[in-house]
Amino acid sequence: MPETASTARATDALLPSLTPLLHEWLPRQRWFAGKGRRVTGFTLDAATELLPLDGAGPGLLHLLLRVEQPGRPAGVPADCYQILLGVRTQLPPRLAPALIGRVRQGPLAGRAVYEGLRDPRLAGLLYERLRTPGSTGPLRFHATRALPGALAPRVLDAEQSNSSLVFGDAYILKIFRRVSPGANPDLELPLALDRAGCARVPAPVAWFESGAATLGVLQPYLRDSRDGWRLALDSLAAGREFSGEARALGRATAEVHLALAEALPTQRLPRAETEGLAAAMDRRLHAAAQAVPALLPYVPGLRAVFAAAGGAEGAGAVQRIHGDLHLGQTLRGSDGAWAVIDFEGEPAKPLDERRRPQPTVRDVAGMLRSFDYAARTHRPWNADWAARCRAAYCTGYAEVAGADPRADPALLRAYETDKAVYEVVYEARHRPDWLPVPMSAIQRLSTAS
Repeated sequence: MPETASTARATDALLPSLTPLLHEWLPRQRWFAGKGRRVTGFTLDAATELLPLDGAGPGLLHLLLRVEQPGRPAGVPADCYQILLGVRTQLPPRLAPALIGRVRQGPLAGRAVYEGLRDPRLAGLLYERLRTPGSTGPLRFHATRALPGALAPRVLDAEQSNSSLVFGDAYILKIFRRVSPGANPDLELPLALDRAGCARVPAPVAWFESGAATLGVLQPYLRDSRDGWRLALDSLAAGREFSGEARALGRATAEVHLALAEALPTQRLPRAETEGLAAAMDRRLHAAAQAVPALLPYVPGLRAVFAAAGGAEGAGAVQRIHGDLHLGQTLRGSDGAWAVIDFEGEPAKPLDERRRPQPTVRDVAGMLRSFDYAARTHRPWNADWAARCRAAYCTGYAEVAGADPRADPALLRAYETDKAVYEVVYEARHRPDWLPVPMSAIQRLSTAS
């Protein structure tokens, strides 16, 4: 991300005046990945006035901000975040919840800065820039088709690692908060799927970027759809079977995988690299058991699961996959058709790792774990419901893919185990009441023959 004249001016004048406010505000944001570690400093990669800050009306300042924190490995750059700051002399009462603070010094002294996405006027400006491709400073805006005129924006509050705006229930703009150089898979893969003619994924209609970093993607908003997680929970609560939906979802997943294999390169994974995958799983297990002692009694059985996968002849073909597939990443329309969304992969992992070809059973394993999670929300625990959904999903997948993911039980079990180990650490840190969910899978996977 090259430095520009505006960057230099902002570094000299704006950043020191904003630092006290950002230091307090940034760690409280849900999408901030460095929670639990103190912030020691900021560096600007770029600062762009999308709406001038010296006018009578609101200004909009776009920042690409690096956040310094202790514990960063040598040679690894500090995390870079995308921030959109609104600037006003007087903040209307309706925007009071978005206030970050008032600047005490520098060129914005006495003015209020706030979360710009919460201001409909400023959010609408982003849509207008996407409608009219071109550049503003280091930011480049692209569109694949003509877009309709101004649409009323609203912010979605459900996301954790990014921010999304819905425009008139017609389009949704996902704004990546933590950005890295390189094409974000949530742009790259849906574009490839669109080229392959896959209708299971909403095709991007516009996006913006800086340098090599993808900053935001605009896609059709599937307003009449419901996410798979909520549908599964409703099924459990009503005592309804979900196997038919699971089977159809398996078919949709296979269609996406086949289209990705057609659109992007695939390769064979030799035995040595399969052994490397298993060894990495084993290392993650070791670290997890140190963090969550409840895992320790199961370590021998879990290591045997990984060893069995590493001893296989190879994982066969590897290709681009979703990378973080679960029920919450799927939508079912009013016509019953399933769509798959959110191809970003696991946001906490480096971008180059998320873009690496992998076995398709990793996606399958993620969905199998999601059925278990849904079943555990029901009282009493409905393990048979989960088992039926898991079987139906794999059956549906095989009907389209021509190969059943259960035909490679060692690798599928290893990926499911690796996912459960990750879940144990996550729940122990963030939701201890949910720890029994992955621990039940750990018990099953460590003892199954």
